[in-house]
Amino acid sequence: MQEVWQLIPYPWLVVGGLVAISVIAMYLIKRFVLVQLQRIKRTEGRHVTSVLLNSLSKPLNIFILVLNLYLLQYLLLKYELISDQFYKQVDVTAQIGIIIALLVFAERFCNQLLVSYADTSEALRNSQSIIRGTGKILIIGIGSLVILGTLGISITPIVASLGITSLAVALALQPTLENFFSGVQLVIDKPIRVGDFVELDSGEQGFVEKIGWRSTWIKMLPNNIVVMPNSMLSQSKVINYYYPEKELSVPVDVGVHYDSDLEHVERVTLEVAREILHSHKWGIDDYDTFVVFHTFDSSSINFTVMLRAEEYFNRFFIKSAFIKALHKRFRQEGIVIPYPIRAINTQQEQSQELNTPP
Repeated sequence: MQEVWQLIPYPWLVVGGLVAISVIAMYLIKRFVLVQLQRIKRTEGRHVTSVLLNSLSKPLNIFILVLNLYLLQYLLLKYELISDQFYKQVDVTAQIGIIIALLVFAERFCNQLLVSYADTSEALRNSQSIIRGTGKILIIGIGSLVILGTLGISITPIVASLGITSLAVALALQPTLENFFSGVQLVIDKPIRVGDFVELDSGEQGFVEKIGWRSTWIKMLPNNIVVMPNSMLSQSKVINYYYPEKELSVPVDVGVHYDSDLEHVERVTLEVAREILHSHKWGIDDYDTFVVFHTFDSSSINFTVMLRAEEYFNRFFIKSAFIKALHKRFRQEGIVIPYPIRAINTQQEQSQELNTPP
């Protein structure tokens, strides 16, 4: 066999071709097996089996490369294309490859599991970025220590020095750590949640897109993003229009003439308000609307009508529909909404002109 091998004009090319065929064959087998397992699995969606299968593809690719690295080493040694001194280097490289494959699998499995179960838990949904970032740091840290141990580097001094260097790292990363723990506080305390409509103390309003490990992203109504550091957000005043519930009262101020029959005004206004709350798609039809008269103004008696909308953004449309319907009904009923009136005392002005010396 050795003599036959020596007759081959390009042995390196033949070895490379065999390894390439092996890589392609293993990859096709891996893909076929995973596809078949996906088809025959009994449950879908958030089941752990589905998450496991979705996490295996990339780690198996790395494992296939490791197996073919051993195959390449075997062929090269068998036909004396390399010396035995390369055996240890190949073995260490293969071990590192296996460790990387396990780390990639752990990272993908955790992420897939987090995404799969995020919809079932509000805490997981709000803290996806923080958990994903923390998990990636832990996996990379543990994997780095294992790889150093595989390379023969003692990790005991490294572990011992972590306690000494942690203080310097904490001082250097103080703003980052402050934002991180503020993000954890926001997730645990839950003053805001992903999807909530909030108003910052600086006046910006928008929907919470994500709560990250460093900052919180808020998507404003004009479709731009406000990025707030978690430390600033946790120390500022925030109005959450979705807490404790999305439903929101919508006050509408109205003024009528002093000669109006207020009982009639109240009855007509309530009829219009109830009709809008029942007919409008964002109105709360079982809300007990009411009218409160509160001010004798300069040209009108003012009152407030309280409506109810499904959420904050819908209040503009509810208010607009009510104002149009009330204005039309007041005209039909002969109820006057007066213009602002300003009176000029001409007699007093004339007396001042007479008393003014020439």
